[in-house]
Amino acid sequence: MGNYYIHASRFFLPSGIENEGYLSVNEGKFGSYIKELPNKNETILDYSGKWIAPGLVDTHIHGFMGHDVMDNDFEGIKVISKGLLSCGVTSFLPTTLTSDIETLNQVSQTIGDHYQEVKGAKIRGIFFEGPFFTEEHKGAQNPIFFQDPNLETFHHWQELSKGLIRKIAIAPERVGVVEFTEVVTKEGVAVALAHSSATYEQAKTAVSSGASIFVHTYNGMSGLNHREPGVVGAAMTTKDTIAELICDGHHVHPAAAEVLIKAKNSEHIALITDCMRAGGMPEGDYTLGEFPVEVKNGAARLKENGSLAGSILKLLDAVKNICDWDIATIEEAIRMASIVPAKSCHIDDLCGSLQAGHDADFLVLDSQLYLHETYLNGVSVYKNDN
Repeated sequence: MGNYYIHASRFFLPSGIENEGYLSVNEGKFGSYIKELPNKNETILDYSGKWIAPGLVDTHIHGFMGHDVMDNDFEGIKVISKGLLSCGVTSFLPTTLTSDIETLNQVSQTIGDHYQEVKGAKIRGIFFEGPFFTEEHKGAQNPIFFQDPNLETFHHWQELSKGLIRKIAIAPERVGVVEFTEVVTKEGVAVALAHSSATYEQAKTAVSSGASIFVHTYNGMSGLNHREPGVVGAAMTTKDTIAELICDGHHVHPAAAEVLIKAKNSEHIALITDCMRAGGMPEGDYTLGEFPVEVKNGAARLKENGSLAGSILKLLDAVKNICDWDIATIEEAIRMASIVPAKSCHIDDLCGSLQAGHDADFLVLDSQLYLHETYLNGVSVYKNDN
């Protein structure tokens, strides 16, 4: 659209909320926010009565609209990318599952070769969820392929992906975690802790080595006990780490989410979806990896044992839920779904805020957090006509 000003009743700026004003967009990039226009001849995009928020950033998502990252089909990833615009997501990290090395090689190369071809939400990296886990808290990960962290293997994936892996999850009790964590964090990759039976001390040691994220906190990890605080205790007490939360009402009770937010504060909570292929689809039978899954009553569960198998959550709905549960302000909830996850994976220089110089990826919302429109690079790419 060239150069224009957005007029709206509220802007969720990096510095905080501003009411009534104008945000400039110049050749697809955000410019400055001002209270009054310099002259009356400017091109105005008028969203009076509406709110302008940064596009959301989902750093943990396996699939959507019937497709899964592990299908190794980039046409399917394109469908995921387009579909995410309806969820308020403008940037995401396609997320793998534990599998054999060769399959993960292929997925790494496919995304690395084609990631710039998506037309919807932008691929800002890859999240490798596994295979360096342990069996007790395996969740919907296949334990046949679990192994100790291996730098040579990881570097091969990174080479195949053209350096796109931004985050990798490991269990802190595996052999070689300290060396692995120290090396890959120096290379700019965020190390996350997940699917683990680790003690509090083992988790703390991993954090001291550079690990900085706790994956879907409470789920797939040793719980909080007053004599052995476990991985959950480490998530709550390590000051500079970021804890992911799946706020769909199934994975975490609202009171438990509130406890975690109070322990860490909202600047260290990243809302994620962990969405699988059934997201945006009717309830019924699906798969996650090799496992049959039944989606019923808003939850995805493994058929064999009823364990939760990812979610069908949309990220904007997580923002709404956390506000409806009255455990965060709207501004905090939006930040937890935008700038905080972006920071967690070191992509906040690209996305997650209405920052001058960043791509003009933004949402048009109303006071009920209803999504009216999604913009990429200053151009409207999704309109909610309902």
